[in-house]
Amino acid sequence: MSYKVKEDVQNRDYKYKIVYCTPALYMAGGVERVLTLKANYFADKFGYDVTIILTEGNGRPLFYPLSERVNVINLDLNFEELWHCSFLKKVFLYLKKQRQFKKKLTNELMRLKPDITVSLLRREINFITGIQDGSKKIGELHINRANYRNFDARESNFVKSIFSKFWMRNLVGKLKQLDRLVVLTEKDKEAWVELNNVVAIPDPLSFQPTSRSELINKRVIAVGRYSYEKGYDMLLSAWKKVSQKCPDWRLDIFGDGDRSSLEQQINRLGIDRNSCYLHGRTADVEKEYVNSSLFVCSSRFEGFGMVIVEAMACGLPVVSFDCPWGPGSIISDGEDGLLAENSNVDALADSLIRVIHSGIDVHELSRNAIEKSNKYKLDTIAMEWKSLFESL
Repeated sequence: MSYKVKEDVQNRDYKYKIVYCTPALYMAGGVERVLTLKANYFADKFGYDVTIILTEGNGRPLFYPLSERVNVINLDLNFEELWHCSFLKKVFLYLKKQRQFKKKLTNELMRLKPDITVSLLRREINFITGIQDGSKKIGELHINRANYRNFDARESNFVKSIFSKFWMRNLVGKLKQLDRLVVLTEKDKEAWVELNNVVAIPDPLSFQPTSRSELINKRVIAVGRYSYEKGYDMLLSAWKKVSQKCPDWRLDIFGDGDRSSLEQQINRLGIDRNSCYLHGRTADVEKEYVNSSLFVCSSRFEGFGMVIVEAMACGLPVVSFDCPWGPGSIISDGEDGLLAENSNVDALADSLIRVIHSGIDVHELSRNAIEKSNKYKLDTIAMEWKSLFESL
């Protein structure tokens, strides 16, 4: 970039051309939702030329609404085909598709000539910094380092441990070549000790509530997919104790995924079915927050914890495990929520009981939670990204 263009960027609202690289947008995931929010805002509010390049789901409808000003290119590589292959065929197909991916993505970036290319750190991180299209390269990571590509501790073994260390060394080498690596929390920024190009920008609040909880319904809510990292097995164990102390309260969990093992756990624990409900995904999560009086997060780890911010914005006090790294970066213990020792089921139960029995001023927690959530408004987070783009 010439000095003249740099001067222009500093002196007017420069309209950047930005390309995002991510596998798919047909799924109802948190990463997909955040990317859609930011792409829409950058295109509609800042007037940026935004393109999203996908590899999966060609012909499938996008789950979250995308502005007509945002361009979508699907390279139609279908890496998802690997999910159903034998090991040997998977290796062959992966190498073949990865070569095709590198060629197709290179061609698109050379054609588009973006100012900035943002990788969501999937398969393209292996080669994207070597594409000489003139753009600055940013990596965007939505999970903490300790759990990146290591989602289920129950599946770890010696061979996987060795492979994981080799994989991480190779990844760090690729990340060093980025112009910036964006993580969600300051704690995770500190975890990348080998890198000097890391900045922390949290995810934005996905909606602005139209109403707030009046804290009158005796209901605790949890939101998130039914998966090991969400720790619902620990939450149910904690709820067994809570329901004995607070029999007129109920727990409602909403999320995607298989909940059969948790249903069995409810039976084993002898939890009253009238005090505990496992629901599928809700189409109106704001309504569920507003009709509750307390939010609980039992995760083993979180990249950030956007559901915590959503609940706070709706006026809910939050009780959460102090797991790596998200909840502790959002909640000020005793001010706008309570943090329980990580994975300590009794501590989580005791914190819930304390709030339910008014051992702490829930209305003050609610007011402070609403104020805290303002930090994560889309307008605020978008300006942080704008400043990052300008710094490059």
